[in-house]
Amino acid sequence: MLRIVVCVKAVPDPKQEHKIKIDPVSRNIVRGEVPLVINPLDRNALEAALLLKEELNAHISIMSMGPPPAGSVVKECLALGADEGFLLSDPAFAGADAYATAFTLAKGIERITPFDVVLCGMASSDGSTEWVGPELATFLKVPVVTRVSEILAFESDWWEVKADIENGYRRVRVKPPVLLTVTRELNKPRTLSFSGVIQARKKEITEWGMLDLGVTESEVGIQGSPSIVSQILEISARKETEILTGTMEEKADQLIQILVDAGVI
Repeated sequence: MLRIVVCVKAVPDPKQEHKIKIDPVSRNIVRGEVPLVINPLDRNALEAALLLKEELNAHISIMSMGPPPAGSVVKECLALGADEGFLLSDPAFAGADAYATAFTLAKGIERITPFDVVLCGMASSDGSTEWVGPELATFLKVPVVTRVSEILAFESDWWEVKADIENGYRRVRVKPPVLLTVTRELNKPRTLSFSGVIQARKKEITEWGMLDLGVTESEVGIQGSPSIVSQILEISARKETEILTGTMEEKADQLIQILVDAGVI
């Protein structure tokens, strides 16, 4: 049986980004005031796992790290077709950077090994570092292929994928176990079904804290994060506007002159 682990992050709903606040002291995102949803690119990772499951005899485990409310995101993954869900939740995990996040996820995945493939979104909508996937692969001591936009072939011994690079792509053959980070071009994520929601009610979420993972407070969260946010700057999105008046011909002449003066034409 093919064993797949999908790493999923609960992020503030991008549709309500105007409500997102930053704590001025800790410099962390205040997550309690905005509903949590599945990180958009992690949806593509889950969809890839579900498509593999439809073709092969596969088992999908969801691994997520976050506060207790993130359990709703794990539950949604189960409703979409995943087989089991794990939530790594502990106050000590709060404020983790990409390194500490990857370390904690690795400790969780190590508890459910063996696995054949770990799938992650290329980046999260609230961080966009693209570091967690490669760092997680390093902790798990498996090869990694980033920015995967197509899975070309999958066999027990070798997988072949298409991965985006600047101004092109590369075809990579890799031997599992392997970690893949995926792009939105990989697939179109499915939506929830009523039957899936009903079936998910029977599936339990396993929650693990610091003691369950056998880690110390100095290894996780803020204390285990080698990088820190030293400064936060608020960037104004306001733009100056100029209203053109007159007839259509006069407005066209004014616009052309403005573009000429700006060096556009």
